[in-house]
Amino acid sequence: MKSHAKAVVIGGGVVGCSVLYHLTKFGWTDVVLLERSQLTSGSTWHAAGGMHTINGDPNVAKLQQYTIQLYKEIEELSGQDIGLHMTGGIMLAATEARFDWLKGILAKGRYLGLEAELVTPAEAAELMPLIDPSQFVGALYDPVEGHLDPSGTTHAYAKAARKNGAEIHIETRVEDLVQKPDGTWRVITDKGEIVAEHVVNAGGLWAREVGRMVGLELPLLAMEHMYLLTDDMPEVAAHNAATAKEMLHAVDFDGELYLRQERKGMLMGTYEKACVPWSEIDTPWDFGHELLAPDLDRIAPSLEVGFRHFPAFQNAGIKQIINGPFTFAPDGNPLVGPVAGLPGYWCACAVMAGFSQGGGVGLALANWMIEGDPGFDVFAMDVARYGNWATLAYTNAKVRENYSRRFSIRYPNEELPAARPLKTTPIYDLMLSKGAQMGASWGLEQPLWFAPEGVSDSFSWRRSTDFEHVGAEARAVREAAGLMEISGFAKYTVEGFGARDWLDTMLAGRIPAEGRMTLAPMLKEDGKLIGDFTLANLSAERYFIAGSGIAEEYHMRWFEADLPDDGSVTVVPHGVGITGLSVAGPKSREILQGLTRTDLSADAFKFMDIAEAEIGMAPVILSRISYTGDLGYEIWCAPEYLRYLFQAILEAGEPHGLKLFGLRALNALRLEKGYGSWAREYRPVYGPLEAGLDRFVALKKEADFIGKAAALGEKEDGGALRLRTFVVEAKDADVIGDEPIWFNGEVNGWVTSGGYAHASNVSVAMGYVPKEIANEETGWEIELLGARLAAQLQKRPLFDPDGARMRG
Repeated sequence: MKSHAKAVVIGGGVVGCSVLYHLTKFGWTDVVLLERSQLTSGSTWHAAGGMHTINGDPNVAKLQQYTIQLYKEIEELSGQDIGLHMTGGIMLAATEARFDWLKGILAKGRYLGLEAELVTPAEAAELMPLIDPSQFVGALYDPVEGHLDPSGTTHAYAKAARKNGAEIHIETRVEDLVQKPDGTWRVITDKGEIVAEHVVNAGGLWAREVGRMVGLELPLLAMEHMYLLTDDMPEVAAHNAATAKEMLHAVDFDGELYLRQERKGMLMGTYEKACVPWSEIDTPWDFGHELLAPDLDRIAPSLEVGFRHFPAFQNAGIKQIINGPFTFAPDGNPLVGPVAGLPGYWCACAVMAGFSQGGGVGLALANWMIEGDPGFDVFAMDVARYGNWATLAYTNAKVRENYSRRFSIRYPNEELPAARPLKTTPIYDLMLSKGAQMGASWGLEQPLWFAPEGVSDSFSWRRSTDFEHVGAEARAVREAAGLMEISGFAKYTVEGFGARDWLDTMLAGRIPAEGRMTLAPMLKEDGKLIGDFTLANLSAERYFIAGSGIAEEYHMRWFEADLPDDGSVTVVPHGVGITGLSVAGPKSREILQGLTRTDLSADAFKFMDIAEAEIGMAPVILSRISYTGDLGYEIWCAPEYLRYLFQAILEAGEPHGLKLFGLRALNALRLEKGYGSWAREYRPVYGPLEAGLDRFVALKKEADFIGKAAALGEKEDGGALRLRTFVVEAKDADVIGDEPIWFNGEVNGWVTSGGYAHASNVSVAMGYVPKEIANEETGWEIELLGARLAAQLQKRPLFDPDGARMRG
């Protein structure tokens, strides 16, 4: 075993071998993989080996497409048979609600180039004759679906990597990881030591242990997962003989089942409600090619549905039950990427769907390590989407919930209850007493809307019980005033004698004058958006930044990676150490003026001003800005003052018609202004010109900010896309994101977000279209729940298009 390497990959499952292969494919040949036992020894060897391109997140679906397309490449390069069976598959809907969901999946597939199609139950039964069509209302057929040999596939990755120069050492357990002063890693094993520039945690079942070696508690948990293999079935043999094809894959969401052919019988797996975690605290190092005891009683409810939906199983004998552990993150997506504060340490963990996603994970991570960028929008898989609030107990509760709901519908207005409440602010109980319906974002409870007594959310793809009440909140802001908690935004303080110069290179906007604020995009080297912030200059060496709450860890990783070593700049993320309220609407100035000695007149406290002030008795940072696009103010304070401020503003606002509003009304209000949001309109695959943020990019400033050259290039060539807003002729449902945009009968874009703009009484969608057609006024349609709805390009904001009220 060599003493030094560019990178060491820990774990010899399909994900670790994929990462190793991709590192060699892109030019890093001085790489080593260490496996404590044999390749495939964790979860890989007993996996069912299914693969598919369809995923609820289009960005993950793209990586799944890549994974499946990759298999021919690694089979040819390695000479290893991977046992590929490309059978095609069907997703079955037993209810109209599930069929609506399938229509949405089909729509997403249109702009991803997927060849799926909706079929009737009778057509589904022709394709897969084990189905009882009377049990279903429809299905989605996908020709790019199948299964393979897990062991053969993993060894194909490994052999291909070896051909490219990689080393693989089996029976070599990593015992510790120690970072040296120069940033390299001592990888200490039971066979010796390797010093590496980079370490990849692809530990699978042992990923927690590999994380703990560096003081990291990764949010993942192994769950027992069962599938059964039947004896030979005459129905299978008859289908094979009649068609010369294997049985299609099938996913029965309402039965919580998946099926595929296995030799002359069938494999049936289940994500049962009565799920059981495995090895909740520590994973035993001596666990290997072993299975767990089967428990038919636990999966009996799912099997009963399966026997009803697929009657041939009633007469089939069970040959074997496989029960083995697989790791999951709280939301079911992988944990991939670098970790803030641990340079050179990378994650490739919790990849439950390893044979659908393993190739894509390897591609993205290898790009990230070599080029500094994954090359895709991988936020849904980024390890930074969790913070230290995702504790062992939180993870346990959320993983159980996710597993038990893996085949359940998640409606757009549905908030899941497990591990809640976790983080709350001092006014949590006060908001509940006012009827707040809460959602959790980055672990924090935040009000979505305020319900009258006896009313609550009714989950649906269509407009629901919240519709009229959210409308009342939005109209109150436009007609009088609204009060909202904004503690969920990320807040950072940047201080030090080097703060201004550092911010000038990190952010693409101009540094505002003292007492002023600006909108400040942050770009990657390739000129794509990595963040959109509000930057405030509090004093010569003190700045305040507000941004997206879900991206706090994500952005801190960027900040820390570029901090100077001389201590001239410090960046502090505050989380809920700083809390906040927003007061917005035409009466907001009058309400606040009655509580402060600070002159809030239009000339004295202008739009985008910020100052230290007192509201009532409480010291605050007061700014003249509002995401509603209306006259409004943001008030930031220490948590101990929040309760007082909330009650004082409510009392002062009562004579003026002040009403509490939540995130759903805020969404309706920002759509009227055409304001984008992080992780929807603003993502690291769009340039500032494409996203309509180019006016905030100071191309003429002297500072050579990150991404400046690329931003200049985008200005010259115009980019490829444009963000546009549409008014949709919707009926009883509104877009939520990822729906296709049609132009003159062809798919020519995609929706990023939308909803009903209550104060304007129209349904709105925002999305990206090619620049060549971006200003066409006619010919637009947006697909929603299987229907193509007429859409009108909205060239100017629906509300206050000239910003007179916002600035007045």
